[in-house]
Amino acid sequence: MTGKSERVMIFVDGSNMYHSLKSHFRRTDIDLGKFSRKILDGRRLVRIYYYNAEVGQKEEPERFKDQQKYLSGVEAIPYTELRLGRLVYNNWPNSPPYEKGVDIQLATDMITHSYKNNYDAAILVGGDTDYVGALQAVKDNGKNVEVALFGKGQSSMQLRKVADKVITIDSRLLKGTWK
Repeated sequence: MTGKSERVMIFVDGSNMYHSLKSHFRRTDIDLGKFSRKILDGRRLVRIYYYNAEVGQKEEPERFKDQQKYLSGVEAIPYTELRLGRLVYNNWPNSPPYEKGVDIQLATDMITHSYKNNYDAAILVGGDTDYVGALQAVKDNGKNVEVALFGKGQSSMQLRKVADKVITIDSRLLKGTWK
């Protein structure tokens, strides 16, 4: 099934998106709602799931405030669910924190909604090759899988290979999606 009646869920790896925007475009002020409408390409949105890890308020108070403001904006987007993992601060500030629970939460939701027949196509916004197995499971359940990737054609080759469709996130796609 394709076309305007196709039911689509978007799964966003927020940390990957943030760092990719920063790296490729030197800015991060994306309007997630406008971006999602672009990659939907006229199809029917069921839900957007946005995954991230919450910055430690005690460890990084300014970054925490900025993130809370952004996450409030994400929660205000209709049909959007915010899913938060956590950041682990071991040996802070000598070592950067690392995420826990975000990737597995995204993969679990994508597979669960597939088996519940809640969508026809899933769009993953994220370049982590750890998602390949989840995408294959969704395809094996008869669903279409798309990946929205930053960068040139050589990025995330495993994701490109497993996807039914690749959406290239470039300046042309992002036009009109900045805040």
